[in-house]
Amino acid sequence: MKRALLLFALVIGGCGREPKTAAADSAGARLEAAAETAGIVPDLNAPLQGSWARDTDRVCVVGTEKTARIGVSVDYGEDQACAASGTVERSGEALKLAFGTCKFDARFDGDRIVFPAEVPEACESLCTGRTSLAALAVDRMSESRSEAATLRSTKGKLLCDN
Repeated sequence: MKRALLLFALVIGGCGREPKTAAADSAGARLEAAAETAGIVPDLNAPLQGSWARDTDRVCVVGTEKTARIGVSVDYGEDQACAASGTVERSGEALKLAFGTCKFDARFDGDRIVFPAEVPEACESLCTGRTSLAALAVDRMSESRSEAATLRSTKGKLLCDN
């Protein structure tokens, strides 16, 4: 059953989006809309702004859909942490992140933000101990701007302030 559901999700996920025309009411368009509603296919038009988290990793995004403030907090305790504030530019699934000289591309699928497995050496200065921003993956917690704006680093600094 799980394999069939996974196969269905992959098949549906591989389908392109049709332009809004008479074909938008086709059987395929209705099936894709139902898959999005059921959460099988992520909504790539979902807003980026909000609070994101997984375990002790936190991300905040505040601003417009094209360019916004982004903050990241990774806290593993005992001087094992990262804190970064910067900007993010969105272009579909691609996110261009800039934390000063630490710049890299991440992925956004509507439900999740995923950082690359390797980040530039310039990003090391944002972390202490053996922590890294590499491969950080967070899930949406809230779309609230006010909630996202409250994310703080382990030292108490607001990470998504304007």
